[in-house]
Amino acid sequence: MVSETVSERSAVQPGADVLVASNRGPVSYTVAEGGALTAKRGGGGLVSGLSAIGPDTDAVWVCAALGEGDREAVRRTGGLLDVAETGGQRVRMLDIPADVHAAAYNGIANSVLWFVHHMLYQTPLEPVFDTEFRAQWASYEAYNTAFAEALAAAAAPGAAVLVQDYHLALVPGMLRESRPDLRIAHFSHTPWAPAEYFAMLPDDIQQKLVTGLLGADHANFLTQRWARAFMGCCQQTLGNDCEALWPRDEEPYLRTFPPGLTARRTSIGVYGLGADAEFLRERAFRPDVEERLAALREQIGGPDRKTIVRVDRTELSKNIVRGLLAYRRLLADRPQWRERVVHLAFAYPSRQDLAVYREYTAQVGRLAEEINAAYGTEGWQPVVLHVKDDFARSLAAYRLADVALVNPIRDGMNLVAKEVPVVSERGCALVLSREAGAYQELGEDALCVNPYDVTATAQALHEALSMDDAERSARTQRLAAAATALPPARWFLDQLRALKA
Repeated sequence: MVSETVSERSAVQPGADVLVASNRGPVSYTVAEGGALTAKRGGGGLVSGLSAIGPDTDAVWVCAALGEGDREAVRRTGGLLDVAETGGQRVRMLDIPADVHAAAYNGIANSVLWFVHHMLYQTPLEPVFDTEFRAQWASYEAYNTAFAEALAAAAAPGAAVLVQDYHLALVPGMLRESRPDLRIAHFSHTPWAPAEYFAMLPDDIQQKLVTGLLGADHANFLTQRWARAFMGCCQQTLGNDCEALWPRDEEPYLRTFPPGLTARRTSIGVYGLGADAEFLRERAFRPDVEERLAALREQIGGPDRKTIVRVDRTELSKNIVRGLLAYRRLLADRPQWRERVVHLAFAYPSRQDLAVYREYTAQVGRLAEEINAAYGTEGWQPVVLHVKDDFARSLAAYRLADVALVNPIRDGMNLVAKEVPVVSERGCALVLSREAGAYQELGEDALCVNPYDVTATAQALHEALSMDDAERSARTQRLAAAATALPPARWFLDQLRALKA
């Protein structure tokens, strides 16, 4: 049994007061020649948040081994990683069998749940829920069971457990059964599908997903829109066994009536993760960023040229292809911008083990080449495309941005929309999809677009490029203020305080 194997390996000293669970942890490992392990620490809101609770709090981060380097680290340490390699945090890494993890992560989380919540299916042909899906779902359940067992083994009585994202949607319910004393929160970093789209899933899977999250004391989301969608799915799926309540002076909550059990209450919270202004402004002026800045200026080719910047993974929901089509439309319809603007398009490959993502990445490259071939001149390359992930280069592009293009089909939040205004040196106009979660906070000062409308996006790019300096500067200041209103450390701590209240 997978769960038995993981349970044997995941015994850590009991007594943690705060636990975080996520698929990806704060550190990853690679195996060098000769067998030496190299640790690389990551960043992000969870790392900042867990650091913010202070060294006196007994905390454990539970995550999965994602590659051979991680698995080797687990074999050598038993799974409890060296704090010298994790930034001082106690991290329990689970060596879930590679085939189980692949089926849960790629087969269900990324190929089903991600597609449902981002509404990406081509419904005449997909999805198809057959015996292969059921086998992958069994792995997803085993993967969630492994996390639930590890958390149950590590938690002190009454501990606070913060479970992250769609990979671990079943964990709160599983943990509630084994450790009813725990205070459990789940945070969804993605959108949540509207009820009619969620209903594509098999009926029993819908029920398992919503009851899994309803095992939490708090189910938290990035925006009111996603929170309301979740509540609608719960009511649709559970019918009379689920009641939504909207008190005047507190968070809304769902009351559910499990068969034979006392009614349960799950509070529905909204925490709009913001940009870390202090970190970004310091990091954006380090020497490696200055080097990238000089190289980009050379590629742009002229001090008077304006820049349209996008920084994304080649994720299907990011809508990079339509963004390039809109830029091509701009050059076709507005010849005055030829040789006066460069599109810095950073499209970092994502999930290349899935064929649909490999083809999408290739399509982005082909389209950039077509635009350059059609409009480029000896001294001007219309699209400067970079596909190798480079954070320093992304920050350099942020500094150069006159226009930021953020046009996802659907996005839980989109931190790029928040980061660029914080770092842009001359101020930037933000062209923003109304389907990004960030629209709720930034829409008033952005040029907002329907992400499917290429013509309207091209028009918005023209308006952004034409914006006068005073208006662009004023908008940027307001965007930066809104973008940094809830920095990562506070985002985490607010959820922890609410859970402990």
